[in-house]
Amino acid sequence: MKDVFKAQKITEGVYWVGAIDWGLRDFHGYATHRGSTYNAYLVLADKVALIDTVKAPFKDELLARVASVIDPKKISVIVSNHTEMDHTGCLPEVIEAVEPERVVASKNGAAALAQHFPATTGIEAVEDGATVSLGNRTLSFVETKMVHWPDSMLSYLVEEKLLFSQDAFGMHLATSELFGDNLPRALLEDEAAKYFANILMPLTSFITKTLEKVQALGLEFRIVAPDHGPIYRRDEEIQWIVGKYAEWCAQKPTMKAVVVYDTMWGSTERLARAISEGLKAGGAEPEVMPLRGCHRSDVATAVLGAGALVMGTPTLNGMMFPTVADVLTYLQGLKPQNKVGAAFGSYGWGPAGVKQVQEILGAMKVELVGDGLKVKYVPDEKDLEAAHALGLAVAEKLKAVCTKS
Repeated sequence: MKDVFKAQKITEGVYWVGAIDWGLRDFHGYATHRGSTYNAYLVLADKVALIDTVKAPFKDELLARVASVIDPKKISVIVSNHTEMDHTGCLPEVIEAVEPERVVASKNGAAALAQHFPATTGIEAVEDGATVSLGNRTLSFVETKMVHWPDSMLSYLVEEKLLFSQDAFGMHLATSELFGDNLPRALLEDEAAKYFANILMPLTSFITKTLEKVQALGLEFRIVAPDHGPIYRRDEEIQWIVGKYAEWCAQKPTMKAVVVYDTMWGSTERLARAISEGLKAGGAEPEVMPLRGCHRSDVATAVLGAGALVMGTPTLNGMMFPTVADVLTYLQGLKPQNKVGAAFGSYGWGPAGVKQVQEILGAMKVELVGDGLKVKYVPDEKDLEAAHALGLAVAEKLKAVCTKS
């Protein structure tokens, strides 16, 4: 297989030996329309190191890519930056095949690996700031708890100024292009934002502290190599992605307003369209997302860059519509910040759905405009005017919030 699956050079003596998952379309509820990569890295030194492994089905590809450069038995050190199974699924088998001198992880990582793989022993915990000598090269480690698991850490190849950033700065994007500068910036921004919104958004306080910690350490990055997606090798690119993380962590409100809804017989849809016209008339930029065609993870991505969230639902069996409940449950877990919003919808026998949406938005700390627009059966001209007025009111509130921030 080494003649089929080959390593790709990053710098002299550092290679990508991961796998491309062209077929991945769901990552624990997040729609990965463009697949993903599981990046692992080989560092050639007096003592050879393997940084992370891959998802279990791709173990043979990983070992074949290593074998295209060296005999896998020459690997002395395996580093596990993050315990999640897309990076450790084949770790026990790789350890068995390679028989390294050391397998290292953070303190929490070593404990988590023992729980994931009880039969695998001898994993060594390294302290925050510890180093491992590879002879003519040195790896240092920075603990990054909750970016995005308690076990997460970064590895830094000192001589190359190369940061192995595990899931930080990554994206789910299957591509044969190894480097980000060979891909359109718009594509990178779209997928990086989606990754941040759907995985890292609830962890912004931890990410902010980590960015400050890394800055205080004075580490210089010539290359940033995440565990998913392309590698950044130009200073301008690295500044761009680090700047984006700082921006997304701040979640500073913008004049963008996301209108999310589902509809049974078209009444809630008519209200959504009138609300979007009111938003536009009030100076906001509406993005209307009907749930028959928009996945929850696309909604989360839109909400990341928005200042307003307006949710619409019919009432079905005394409850909000199931697709609306799904999205709200998902968003509530992601904890978007600094939003204004409103609820609206149609009903037949009772208006409970809108009230339930209003309550969840309130629990999410969304600053609510109005008491929820409820329309019985089919909206008439007065109802559509009320929906337009709600859009205007949300836009006005959003304008005031944006002016303050």
